[in-house]
Amino acid sequence: MSKNEYNEDIIIAQLKKENLKAGAFSAIVKEHSESIYWHVRRMVLVHDDANDIVQNTFIKAWTNIDSFQGKSKISTWLYRIAINETLTFLNKNQNTLVSLDTPEGAVAELLESDTYFCGDSADAKFQEAVARLPEKQRLVFNMKYFSEMKYEEMSEVLGTSVGALKASYHIAVKKIEEYLGKTD
Repeated sequence: MSKNEYNEDIIIAQLKKENLKAGAFSAIVKEHSESIYWHVRRMVLVHDDANDIVQNTFIKAWTNIDSFQGKSKISTWLYRIAINETLTFLNKNQNTLVSLDTPEGAVAELLESDTYFCGDSADAKFQEAVARLPEKQRLVFNMKYFSEMKYEEMSEVLGTSVGALKASYHIAVKKIEEYLGKTD
């Protein structure tokens, strides 16, 4: 099934048929793996960590595919799993990750040394500003800014009110602007 042929209703119907389940799940992985990867990558910054989290996300999705009821979109369900996996990873590794106490330029150095990072120094500074946000603000910022999710969909994924999400996004933008203003 090519990307142009991806139809969520058909995929959900195929998931219910044992002989079509593996193929349907393969189509889900092909359709959503890149967007899930970039969402996770913006939270953890390191390619290998993001790959591990995405792999765990799809393993959990496959393991629990029979419990998917179709009440939400598949992408919403996958984002919820990916966010939980990312938060678990961040909590386990909080001592080795970027914090507000990280010296200026440390994130930029980390990104620039990553063979998968293809941005310039301005992009690295922007990524550093995003990485310095508190976890929830960073999550909301990434979902809105990079993934271009609507607040209603974010609300469904995160279980938070639209108003709270708008406030988190606004505060995150202000903090990023402040950080970029300081580093000019």
